[in-house]
Amino acid sequence: MKQIRLSATSITFRPNNIVAAVVIGRNEGERLKACLSALSAQVGRIVYVDSGSTDGSPDFARGLGAIVLSLDMSLPFTAARARNAGLAALAGDPPEFVQFLDGDCVLQPEWLPAALAALRDDPELGVVAGRRREMYPDRSIYNRLCDAEWDTPVGDARAVGGDMLIRHAAIAGIGGFRETLIAGEEPEMCVRLRRAGWRVRRLPVEMTLHDADMLHFGQWWRRSRRAGYAFAEGAALHGAPPERHWRAETRRALAWGLVLPAAAWLGAIILHPLLLLLLLVYPAQFLRLTLRMGTMPALFSVLGKFPEATGAISFYVNQLGGRRGTLIEYK
Repeated sequence: MKQIRLSATSITFRPNNIVAAVVIGRNEGERLKACLSALSAQVGRIVYVDSGSTDGSPDFARGLGAIVLSLDMSLPFTAARARNAGLAALAGDPPEFVQFLDGDCVLQPEWLPAALAALRDDPELGVVAGRRREMYPDRSIYNRLCDAEWDTPVGDARAVGGDMLIRHAAIAGIGGFRETLIAGEEPEMCVRLRRAGWRVRRLPVEMTLHDADMLHFGQWWRRSRRAGYAFAEGAALHGAPPERHWRAETRRALAWGLVLPAAAWLGAIILHPLLLLLLLVYPAQFLRLTLRMGTMPALFSVLGKFPEATGAISFYVNQLGGRRGTLIEYK
């Protein structure tokens, strides 16, 4: 048995296999237990990176034989920083592949065999992801919206999300995740991965079950605001041609969530009240989207541009003030 010592704690684990997992979480409780229990039978090593849990999560992870890292929470937290800490723990004896997973997700048994086969069959393929599904889509409209969001096209892709199987050599070669990003670190990583010559693919395979636990409008609003912040920051980093990373998403958020309503109200005050009729474009957009995606998704797509715009504005304000963004949490 091999021993590794981190933070004066000795952890025993099985010899290095082909796949190691990096799991991040904080106070995930039963969700983390389900996550790690499913993983322990599928991978050679698990690194669990905890960000200040008070629910006993680190102790449970140690009980399963995971390497447990506790982040210094006096420093700004980001998921990217946590994932990089997990990668660093594997650096001395790196696996061939790393399965990244959030602590509120459960890896499905059919995923790893299919993902490994895809990576082995194509040496240019750097990372793969599959279908993430919500555990409880019927608990709220917000969970259902998440489930629809995860239903992405299969085939070659520009990016993946937080659940992925990636070649260690690929992610180590680009320096891991950008730790300053408060969201959107996976698509940004994929931009650099593709620039390094690797390809990204989504597979038609069940990958994870995810528990968004999003039951209130305020949670949805904060999550949408975080997305807007990520759009603006991603566009600032990689928005230039040919990548144009998240430029369209940022432009739509600002146009629908800021410019159009501001123009209607200011025009009505300064020029003529009839300019408020410009706001009729919102119900028109709702009707147009309803034909394509259904009533509730269309409604929240239109509404979502307002929190996305506030998130984008927050990024620009921080950038002008030379400040770093802080995490926008919805749970």
